Amino acid sequence: MRLDARQRQIIRDEVERDFGAGAAVRLFGSRVDDGARGGDIDLLVESPEPVDGAPWRAAQLEARLMRRLDGRRIDVLLAAPNLREQPIHRVARLEGLPL
Repeated sequence: MRLDARQRQIIRDEVERDFGAGAAVRLFGSRVDDGARGGDIDLLVESPEPVDGAPWRAAQLEARLMRRLDGRRIDVLLAAPNLREQPIHRVARLEGLPL
């Protein structure tokens, strides 16, 4: 995993702030490959509660994380009971690492 302890804690703190203590977050994509270089930070945020305004809330979380993580590009994928499941959700769960 190519995130240090500080970065992981920032991500967990911001996810909890937005989606509560019950939300889980996984890192997926190129950042789970220790041999790779560069790449954005792809996150799957799973909320046990329905999420209203999901696109807006994901964009807000991305913006805050980008500011706190020195401008690194962030992509947030949300999963919640009221959101439609896409194939990328399954990939993120299978290949992702919990933070």
